[in-house]
Amino acid sequence: MPAPRTVLLTGAAGGLGTLMRGLLPAYGYDLRLLDVRPIEGEPDAITADLADKKALREAVRGVDAVVHLAGISLEASFDKILRANIEGTYNLYEAAREEGVGRVVFASSNHAVGFTPRPVGDDPLIAVDAPHRPDTFYGLSKSFGEDLAQFYWDKHGIETVSVRIGSCFLEPSSVRMLSVWMSPGDGARLFHAALTAPAVGHTVVYGSSANTRLWWDLSSARALGYEPRDDSEQYADKLVAEQGELDPANPDHAHLGGHFCTNPPVWPY
Repeated sequence: MPAPRTVLLTGAAGGLGTLMRGLLPAYGYDLRLLDVRPIEGEPDAITADLADKKALREAVRGVDAVVHLAGISLEASFDKILRANIEGTYNLYEAAREEGVGRVVFASSNHAVGFTPRPVGDDPLIAVDAPHRPDTFYGLSKSFGEDLAQFYWDKHGIETVSVRIGSCFLEPSSVRMLSVWMSPGDGARLFHAALTAPAVGHTVVYGSSANTRLWWDLSSARALGYEPRDDSEQYADKLVAEQGELDPANPDHAHLGGHFCTNPPVWPY
């Protein structure tokens, strides 16, 4: 599939959106930016809520694909998650259907399968067909988003790559993150692969770098043409010295979702 030229990037003011709006243009994309908040230095960005169906339809009009990062990225009340992540993602897909947009890259999350026990020792890597085991209302909304993507492929022919993102930051900040970290550079490489791979239908992939301590199977991401270049192990000595190794007996360390399973961080807005 040739690289789409114009891509709508939702959630462009967020942490991951800020990273991607700086990195994706190098792959030849003309980004159209959307966020509920104004984006400093981007006077042409669209400021709109995902509940604004008219604004969403105008935002997707004429684009070749959508990278959908918008929504609440931590735990929140069900009502807030429902509005932003569940209804908002539905509104995005409806706008894409109405305007004939054929490809979406959906920011899912490892928290869609957060209660999956993490691999220990010689345990196999977590597969992409692991059943949904959300650890929060946030994770539940990502499970919904993956099922919605499958429905819109089966019913309407809109292709989606659902990326179960680990943690995309400049560097990992915890021992757990050594296993799920995705460098910003690898994040851009994965999104580019997801935008350009042919005939993806609805494909679920895990989003991380090629970490030495990897917990999940990256084969479906590699099948798209993703070639991760980074590894979190360069940060391991410092983090382990500060925090110690993970303890399987600690409830915070027992599952893929980490402390989201026990005491999740709460959306501040």
